[in-house]
Amino acid sequence: MSMLRNLATSLINSREERIVTTLPKAKELRPFVERAITLSRQAQNLEGDNSQARSLHLRRQAAGFFHAGNYEQTALVGKRGQLRLARTSGVAALKRLFDELGERYKDRPGGYTRIFKLGNREGDNAELAIIELVDNPREILAVENARKRAKAAGSKKKSSESKRGAGRAKARATEAATETEASEASEGDEKQPEE
Repeated sequence: MSMLRNLATSLINSREERIVTTLPKAKELRPFVERAITLSRQAQNLEGDNSQARSLHLRRQAAGFFHAGNYEQTALVGKRGQLRLARTSGVAALKRLFDELGERYKDRPGGYTRIFKLGNREGDNAELAIIELVDNPREILAVENARKRAKAAGSKKKSSESKRGAGRAKARATEAATETEASEASEGDEKQPEE
C-alpha cells in the first residue's frame, strides 16, 4: 500500500505526467490512481446545496490515496533556522488532483492512464513500463503541431497547384493576348491595302 501511495504521488506530481516503473507495479498502480482521479472528477461535477460538504468529503476520501503531510513540525526546523516548504508531496498531489486533473477529466468517464511497455531492464531483466496520464499537455501540443503540419502541407500543395494553375492561366492569357494582337495586326494589314 505504501509503495502504491508513493508511485501515485510521483505520477501526479511529475511535470511530464509519466513515470517509468516495472510492468507489474504499473498494472497495480493504474486502478489505484484512477479511483483517486474519479473522486476528484466527481467533486468537479457536484451541484446543489450540499456540494461544498460533499466536495470536502470526496477530498478527504482521496487523501487516503496519498501520504499525509507533516503537520506537527515547528515552523523553524531546517538548517540554521530556514523555513521548511509548506506542502509535502502528498498534500501537493492532492491539491493538484482536485485543482487541475479533476477539471481536465470532468467529462471523461474513465481510462485516465495509459501503460507503454519498454522492454527488459539490463541488470535484473525486469520488464519496464511507462505509465502516464492521458490528455496531458505534451500530448495535446503534439496533436496541435501535427494538425498545423498537415494544414501547412495541404496549403503548400494547394498553393503550388494554384501557382501552377496561375502560371498556366497567365500563359493562356498571354497566348490569347498575342493571338488577339496578331489577328488585329493581320486585320489591319488586310484593311490597309484595301484603301
